[in-house]
Amino acid sequence: MHLTNVIKKPVLTEKSYIGHANGVYTFEVDRRSNKTQIKKTFEQIFQVKVDSVRTMNYDGKEKRMGKFVGTTNNKKKAIITLKAGEKLDLLNDL
Repeated sequence: MHLTNVIKKPVLTEKSYIGHANGVYTFEVDRRSNKTQIKKTFEQIFQVKVDSVRTMNYDGKEKRMGKFVGTTNNKKKAIITLKAGEKLDLLNDL
């Protein structure tokens, strides 16, 4: 899997902003990636040292539009904790 395909986008919620002060960042990642791939990719792209990675898989929710039924996409979310003294300037400016 290529580096650019592992990390999709940051998850920007009130709860995720609270973690930015402590060096904890939340990203949506590819469902096929594992913790080791996420850690290596994050360190190479953002030039920071990662302490730990926690992942969560989400199944898509069922949605209705009249008589038609469908589901939203499945997602995988990674919570990335940086080592002490490290910070990601890209998201702290938001």
